[in-house]
Amino acid sequence: MNGESTLPERYERLRLRVREACEAAGRPADAVSILAVSKTFPAAQVLELAALGQRAFGESYLQEALAKIDACDAGRRQALAGRPDAAAPDALEWHFVGPIQSNKTRPLAERFDWVHSIDRERIAHRLSEQRPAGMAALNVCVQVNVSGEASKSGCASGECPELARQVAVLPGLRLRGLMAIPAPSDDPAFQRAQFARLRELFEQLRGEGLAMDTLSMGMSDDLEAAVAEGSTLVRVGSALFGSRARK
Repeated sequence: MNGESTLPERYERLRLRVREACEAAGRPADAVSILAVSKTFPAAQVLELAALGQRAFGESYLQEALAKIDACDAGRRQALAGRPDAAAPDALEWHFVGPIQSNKTRPLAERFDWVHSIDRERIAHRLSEQRPAGMAALNVCVQVNVSGEASKSGCASGECPELARQVAVLPGLRLRGLMAIPAPSDDPAFQRAQFARLRELFEQLRGEGLAMDTLSMGMSDDLEAAVAEGSTLVRVGSALFGSRARK
């Protein structure tokens, strides 16, 4: 289906899916935002979505992401060239959603607006220390391995509260919430049960006084279950861009 439709058409379908999921869950239509996961797709498609109003984009592969950020910046400047009276569009917002290697934290701290995948204290400290002093605090989420899969990144559910407390006090970072990538399943009840575990951790930490506002959960195949369990941000790639080639 994706190959037979345009990116604007897929974007509008996705926005409708999110609105309908919010309605079904009894939540306001604007309760959930879309993160367009653009990893492996070219800057041209990012700019096409940006022209439709999408501002937040997610990347998982650092070197690809840095080149794409530069290309999109250049593309936006070129679009404004020769139009001195045109209002500059809002800057794009870049989110890193992939696993983090310790030796790659500096460019994450310097070039991104959000990092969703903090799963250990050492990474958080490095991001805090390497965030440039003149920049706003880096928005971060703690990634939780709610399904306990050995192949998945993320801290264990039992380790999440202490890690979140440690992250919350680091200068240069702003703890926004929690993220998870649950085990894939076609069973909506199973999907919801996994998302419910993350929501319960989120509510526990908010009850302790941590000022978090973001539940980063739900992707192309399970966003309805995530919205039903309180997601505030869905990370969608294939439903927007189509199937991606393996790296």
